[in-house]
Amino acid sequence: MFSDDDVAALYDLMNPWDPAGRGDAGFYAEFVMAAGSVLDVGCGTGLMLHSAREHGHTGRLTGLDPDPVSLARARRRDDIEWVEAAAADAPWLAEFDLAAMTGHAFQCLISDEEVRASLAGVRRALRDSGRFAFETRHPQARAWQAWNPSNPSDFTDSSGRRLRVWHEVESVVGDVVTLTETTAEADGRVLRVDRSELRFIGVETLSDFLDEAGFEITAQYGGWDRRPIDASSREIITIARKSS
Repeated sequence: MFSDDDVAALYDLMNPWDPAGRGDAGFYAEFVMAAGSVLDVGCGTGLMLHSAREHGHTGRLTGLDPDPVSLARARRRDDIEWVEAAAADAPWLAEFDLAAMTGHAFQCLISDEEVRASLAGVRRALRDSGRFAFETRHPQARAWQAWNPSNPSDFTDSSGRRLRVWHEVESVVGDVVTLTETTAEADGRVLRVDRSELRFIGVETLSDFLDEAGFEITAQYGGWDRRPIDASSREIITIARKSS
């Protein structure tokens, strides 16, 4: 058996949050450490907020996620507020200077209705002129083409067990990619298969959603080094301000 708790622990192992060594972590750290109050939307196991507190953030840090198993790991720190809910159900009104959505979590919003409701929830939670920072994979890079069993990742978990994780695309319909993630032991014995969907929204469509939701885009980048978006960009990294 490979339980939900095991999956959450493996996620932390596969995705260590290191502002000094990871481009995305360093990018977000600048915004988080400069904001007095931060809402991490889709916080998962809470690594970004854990890191912010460890690096001296003394303001309000709040993590929001609908997954109770991930939040159980996040709650290893009790000096951060953790709330179990989806972005659309964010229960705050004008309380945060910054909302962030990392780890391509924005792509888990599949339907137009989910995108609109989630953006509305984030906007409600932000103070006037508060900022929303997030990223989504640029569809032009077709990242899903590399998600196949020939590109596995190997890890050793905290118990010393050697694991192999790989992805396989089931379908690409419009801008939605359906894929499976398989976790196996080193000898190939499958422990678990998880199925998920990701939406690859383009620059223009994303801009339309943000404008409709009451956000003004203040910056967009094609990479974590803040290069502009161009024909080679793999990311759409967006900083948007709550407009009046």
